[in-house]
Amino acid sequence: MAETISISCGSVGREFELCKAQVDAWASKTGNEVKIVSTPNSTSERLALYQQLLAAGSPDIDVFQIDVIWPGILGTHFIDLSPYTKGAEKEHFPAIIKNNTREGMLLAMPWYTDGGVLFYRKDLLAKYNEQPPQTWEQLAATAKKIQDGERAAGNEKMQGFVFQGKAYEGLTCNGIEWLGSYGGGTIVDPDGKISINNPQAIKALETAASWMKTIAPDGVLNYSEEEGRGVFQSGNAVFMRNWPYAWPLAQSADSPVKDKVGVSALPKGGADGKHVATLGGWQLAVSKYSKHQALAADLVVYLTSKDAQKEHAIKGAYQPTIPALYQDKEVLAANPFFASLYDTFASAVARPSTATGAKYNQVSNEFWNTAYDILAGKTSAKDGVAALEAKLNRMSRGGKW
Repeated sequence: MAETISISCGSVGREFELCKAQVDAWASKTGNEVKIVSTPNSTSERLALYQQLLAAGSPDIDVFQIDVIWPGILGTHFIDLSPYTKGAEKEHFPAIIKNNTREGMLLAMPWYTDGGVLFYRKDLLAKYNEQPPQTWEQLAATAKKIQDGERAAGNEKMQGFVFQGKAYEGLTCNGIEWLGSYGGGTIVDPDGKISINNPQAIKALETAASWMKTIAPDGVLNYSEEEGRGVFQSGNAVFMRNWPYAWPLAQSADSPVKDKVGVSALPKGGADGKHVATLGGWQLAVSKYSKHQALAADLVVYLTSKDAQKEHAIKGAYQPTIPALYQDKEVLAANPFFASLYDTFASAVARPSTATGAKYNQVSNEFWNTAYDILAGKTSAKDGVAALEAKLNRMSRGGKW
């Protein structure tokens, strides 16, 4: 007898249409029906919705699309998938499988991984005889030069650099990249020690604050992923920090910047710094409150399979969690930068969600509010991180998260 199950899917970029196509393929193959529940694009709003549904034991969603940082926050509400996977998890990046495993239970399967990258206008860099920047300092200088030149030439809307500056999880992702690039840690170390108040972290946040009023628009303080992409794709930004999903959209037939965009690793924090990408990505988990757990698990195994991930990569530039696909000719033809940025993706830096467990969301919230206040000029980086350290110390009871 045919059953109906439901899955939550996001709609950033081509996410929703690809989810629908693959879900429909599974439905016709198995003779069941799948209802797609659309959820907010903002990760913070989506988490709040999930927490509400799961706390109530609601059976309304069988399969949850969850952020890489949520197994520690929501894990008690999900089933162990290992009895259903037939060992398929061995094909995926071990670090992500480890991230999704709690107390020996595989609480989610990786759907796609993600790492922050730098998009740039290769036509404008060529016009001004500049190279893709290797450091944040080079980015600021190049962005200013091209922004000023293009404005003088008649495009008053041109911006040097757009990123995710709104007070939400996306700013934490950007912030982790700034900190890491200068050797400033990850807010809380893997052993639970609060490490945010250090000279390199202060330097990183001061650098980001210096972009405001010079190369970044005031509006960046309200930008999540899609707002920044809108400015860049309309031809009004030199550089953009975003996730790779923006690539096929920038290359689409109706895009004003088609064939004018390059992608590289994010800049280093000075000559002695390093290229850092925050580990992003989404997983699929099955609710404990689902009335069709085995069927929901079968859908998860199908959607996270090699074939489904290959389609996701070719049509939407979603990075596979299966290393073998980074050698696949069709995947690389659709996303030439996957090969050169493989190391960036494979060694992306995790947010401190494992160390802080169920308190991660509060930690991130305090960090993004601090970073926002520094960008907005409401506090200095030095005072901001000192106040943040004090708040985190109270929250952690001396590192015992």
